[in-house]
Parts: sequence; C-alpha cells; structure tokens
Amino acid sequence: MPVNTIAYQHIVKELDNTKTCLVAVSKTKPNEDLLELYQLGQRDFGENYVQELVDKAAALPKDIRWHFIGHLQSNKVKYIAPFVHLIHGVDSLKLLQEINKQAIKNNRVIDCLLQIHIAEEESKFGLDERELEEIITQMDQLFNVRICGLMGMASFSEDQMKVRNEFKYLNSLFTKNTSWILEHSEKEPVLSMGMSGDYAMAIEEGSKMVRIGSLLFGARNYTN
Repeated sequence: MPVNTIAYQHIVKELDNTKTCLVAVSKTKPNEDLLELYQLGQRDFGENYVQELVDKAAALPKDIRWHFIGHLQSNKVKYIAPFVHLIHGVDSLKLLQEINKQAIKNNRVIDCLLQIHIAEEESKFGLDERELEEIITQMDQLFNVRICGLMGMASFSEDQMKVRNEFKYLNSLFTKNTSWILEHSEKEPVLSMGMSGDYAMAIEEGSKMVRIGSLLFGARNYTN
C-alpha cells in the first residue's frame, strides 16, 4: 500500500492546531515510503526494532529525528545511543542506567520518556507510580539522560470510556510531575499518548506527541 499523503496532510493540519508532535511509525516500511513522507516535510520517525533503526538511520537523510518506540533491551542500547533523538518506553531503572552509561561513552545527553503502565493488558510494559517515584529519586545520579516526559499506551478496546479514563490517569501523573520534569530537563515537558486508533481522544486528554503508523503507511508488513 502506498503512503497515504492525503491522510498525512490532514493529520499534520489537525496536529498543528493543537501543537502536537507527529511521530510517523515507520517500522517494517521500506525506505522509499519514509522518503516520501520526508519530502512532504516529516522529520520525526519511530522504529520498534534496533537493527532496522540502525540500518535506516545509515541510509536516510541525517536530519531525521529518530524515535525508538519499541521495548528496548539493555544490551541493545549501545547500537542506537550515538544518534537516537528520543527513547520512548523507558520502563525500568536498570534500562535508564544503561542508557546513561552508553550516553557517556558517546559524549551525549540522551532524551527519554518514562513509560507508565495504564492499560489492563499484561502484555503492555510500563512503570507503576511507586516505580516512577523510585526513578525520580535516582535521577540526580544520572547526568547523561534527560527525562523529557511520560508516555503510555491505552488498552486495545472498543470501550471508549475505558480508554479515555486511562488517558486521564496518565495526564494526572504527568501534571503531578510536570514541575520535576521541567526542572530536570529544562525543556517543555512532553506527554506522549495516542496512536492511529485513538490519537484524537488522546489529544483531547492532553497528549502533545502521538505515534501514527497505519493511517499513514497502511497495515504493517511482517513478511520482510
């Protein structure tokens, strides 16, 4: 399926009105598709797989801002540490410590989002409130990572009230910790939630960064 440029232009206009960042989820998609969106002005792309991200970063324009949006294993951090723009989904202190270690080796400060578990599905990763507080107390020892905000994935459910309540809960945690995030990162705090099926609701509930793939690229191709 070719890139849906009409949908892209509509979404960009919609997000511009709310000053929301679009991360185009390009996992499993060929470089040609990414270049098509790049030529339309898209610069933020999200990848789930480390090797695919490394390969695409080497082959595509250097001003692309690469977001790692998958579940990141500690032993894979070193491969993306030299160039990744933002690591979504940091779900443990151990992972954060490894990111800090690799950032030091690359003489960088790496921006991260802490993933909060807001869905009922056990398959989704993320921190609970206690684990979030633990990380906050440890951040003074990690000089080469910058916590820019929180992210979360809502339940895959047709129950719109459930999804909305999960977004509301994440926004409440974000609001509670906004002052700390701003003090720590010195950047505008980011609340990232919402994907192709629920991004409009997520924006209504305060999201400033959405991850959209299938509306732009069509269904994922897992045969590669």
